Amino acid sequence: MSGGDGCLTRRKFVKGSLILLAAPGMVISPSGAHTALGIQAKVPELAISEGGDPFAITVSSIQGLGGMSNFVNRGDTVLLKPNIGWDRRVEQGATTHPEVVRAVSEMCLESGAAKVVILDRTCNDARRCYRTSGMQDMVNNLSDRRVSLDFIRENRFLKVDLPLGVAIKSWPLYEEALKADIIINIPIAKHHSISRLTLGMKNLMGLMGGNRGFFHSGIGQKLADLTSALNPRLTVLDATRILIRNGPTGGRLEDVRNLNRVAASSDPVALDAYGATLFGVDPGDLSFITAAYRMGLGEMDLRKVRMVES
Repeated sequence: MSGGDGCLTRRKFVKGSLILLAAPGMVISPSGAHTALGIQAKVPELAISEGGDPFAITVSSIQGLGGMSNFVNRGDTVLLKPNIGWDRRVEQGATTHPEVVRAVSEMCLESGAAKVVILDRTCNDARRCYRTSGMQDMVNNLSDRRVSLDFIRENRFLKVDLPLGVAIKSWPLYEEALKADIIINIPIAKHHSISRLTLGMKNLMGLMGGNRGFFHSGIGQKLADLTSALNPRLTVLDATRILIRNGPTGGRLEDVRNLNRVAASSDPVALDAYGATLFGVDPGDLSFITAAYRMGLGEMDLRKVRMVES
């Protein structure tokens, strides 16, 4: 899980593409190195932790996978992608719990990360989203200069080839995500009016530029294509509270169910398959899960996944 292929891929991409950054309309290919994710080479693992402290159960879930050092190497630049897309308070269940993100951040630092970048391309005003969600205060209270909460800059999206793409062959992706040694995806589990659920793969849309509305038609395959390109090293699912209706924005406390649970896996398909079950949904009924499974991005049959619970 901690092998150097992902880091090498991103470094090769940066080295080979810096000269192209100023060329408008240029299509950049990240060396085709996302074509072999290697997830199905062994039995995938999924760790689940339950309890009343979001920070503690996040730590426990990642420790269930052997600890953060299995994913983060000393000197790595790590990009954390929580859901901060909406101007909503923590208890409204539309955004990732800041304590889950704090736990991931601190574990990355303890594993020797040189830099931890937290960001999202928000749907509501970014400053309000970052403040109302509690993410801004969380980072400010960390007081560690290695951790930053960055605003998305629209001029920093690079059009890249998606070597495995079926419905999408190229798309603008955020430069910071392409430069990072690893991406850790930290979605919240919630209802969505178009994709039915927002889980890990849907959360990656916050790293893409362009017209996100284009993804709404045939969204399942397009989300799988996006996942194949960004290839998160680890996905940590915030199910401390889930939004069971009126997603993705929510707003009503009666739409939120407290589960006090966090799940983690290096397999994005298995993680989303597990997330579906929290809503009583068969993973096979979600188009993005079946599409990603067909592409070989992970395992959707949870009977074939080794579960670790704490």
